[in-house]
Amino acid sequence: MKLVYNVKDRPRTAQLIIFAIQQVLAIMAATIAVPAIVGNGMAASAALFGAGAGTLIYQLFTKFKSPVFLGSSFAFIGSMCAAFAGAGSVVALGYLGLLIGAAFAGLVYVIIAAIVKFAGVKWINKLMPPVVIGPTVALIGLSLAGAAIKDVFSYGPQDGNGAYIMSASAWASFICAMVTLAVVVIVSVYGKKMMKLIPFIIGILAGYATALILTLTGVAQVIDFAPFKALVEGGVSLKTFIALPDFTFITAFKGIGDLSASFIATVAVAYIPVAFVVFAEHIADHKNLSSIIESDLLEEPGLHRTLLGDGVGSFVGAIFGGCPNTTYGESVGCVAITGNASVITITAAAVMSIAFSFISPLVAFLDSIPGCVMGGVCVTLYGFIAVSGLKMIQKVNLEDHANLFTTSVILITGIGGMQMAIGKVTLTTIACALILGILTNILVSKGRKE
Repeated sequence: MKLVYNVKDRPRTAQLIIFAIQQVLAIMAATIAVPAIVGNGMAASAALFGAGAGTLIYQLFTKFKSPVFLGSSFAFIGSMCAAFAGAGSVVALGYLGLLIGAAFAGLVYVIIAAIVKFAGVKWINKLMPPVVIGPTVALIGLSLAGAAIKDVFSYGPQDGNGAYIMSASAWASFICAMVTLAVVVIVSVYGKKMMKLIPFIIGILAGYATALILTLTGVAQVIDFAPFKALVEGGVSLKTFIALPDFTFITAFKGIGDLSASFIATVAVAYIPVAFVVFAEHIADHKNLSSIIESDLLEEPGLHRTLLGDGVGSFVGAIFGGCPNTTYGESVGCVAITGNASVITITAAAVMSIAFSFISPLVAFLDSIPGCVMGGVCVTLYGFIAVSGLKMIQKVNLEDHANLFTTSVILITGIGGMQMAIGKVTLTTIACALILGILTNILVSKGRKE
C-alpha cells in the first residue's frame, strides 16, 4: 500500500488530532489489559500515562524517524506476577520489584545496543534474513488471532469442542464485532479522503453505538457502565473530571525498607531472560515496519537507537505505569492499513495518552469500550501484521529447499503453539519459532555463497 503520509510528513492540525486518537484507540485495549491481568491494584490510567511517556522517550532516541507506539508488554506479565509473588504480602515491595525488573530489562537492551553500535547490523541481517523474519512476522499476527476471536465472542461460553455456544449474549457480542469489522473494511476500502484515513475511529464508534442499543434495549448487557458509576460514587467532585493516576513509583518507594538481596535476585531472574525474548520480537517488528515504510530502520536511525529507545522507554513506562513497554504490532498494523506513517502522529498520540490518563470521563469511556468491539478491530489489525510477514516471504525463493525448510519449521512450530518453560523462564511461541528458524537456516545454508 502506498503511504499517504510519509515518516516526515505533518498532517494538518485537525487531521493530526483525529489520527492521534485513532492510534490511541488501536493500542488502548492491550495497554490497559496488562495491569488488569496482573492485578494488585495496578491502574489502567497509569499504564496509559506510562505508554505515552515511554513512546516519547523512544521517539527522542530514534530521532523521530520510527513511527511506532510503545505499549504495555504482554511478554513481561509472568515476570510482573513473579515480582508480586516474591514480595509476599508486602504489595509496595512488589511495586518496587516492577521498577527493579524494568531496570534489569532496560539494561539488557542497553548492552545489546552497545554491541550493535560497535559490531553493526550486518550480522543480524545474516542471522535473520527475510526467510526467517518473514514467517516470524506472520506468526506475530497469527499468534494473536485467538485473542481477537475470543474478544469477538466476549460473552459466549464454549462447548467441549471449542465452538462458541450462540446464546443471546454471544449473538450480541458477535453482532457488535461484525458491525465494527464491516465498517472498518468499508471505510478503508471505499472511504474518500479523510474518512479513508480513520477507519478504526469510525468502526469503533459504530460498534459502540450498536453495543449501546443492545444494552439499553435489554437484549444483552454488552456495555459495562461500572467505570462511569465509579466516577460519581460519593458525589460529583473535581476528581470526577480530573484525577492524578496512581503512579507506580509512589507506591514503590514505600517498599524500600523491605528490599533484600534475595528479592532483587528473584526479580532479575524473572525479567532478564524475557528481555532477550522481547529483543527478538523487537527485530521482527522493526523489520516489518521497515517493509511498510520502505526504509530500513535497522540502518537509519539504526538498531542501536531503536533498542535504546525501547529499553529506556520501557523503564520510564514502568516508573509511571508499572508495565515495561514494547513496540506494538497494533500500531504497526494501523500504519499499514491507513497508510499514515507520520511520526508526528505517533508523537501526538503519546502526548494524548498522557493527557487522557488525567481525564476521568475519558478513562472511563475507554474502559467501557466492549471487548467485542475491539475484537472486530483486531481482526483487521492482526491480519495485516500476518499479511505483512507473508509479503516478505514473497521475495523468498521457496523452490529452494533450504528456504522451504526454514519457513516450514517457523510456521509449524509457531502455529502449533510451541512454548517451553525452562525453570522460571518461559520461551514464548514466537521466541521458540524464531530460534528454531535461525538454527534451521544456519544448518541448511552452510556452505552456500548467498
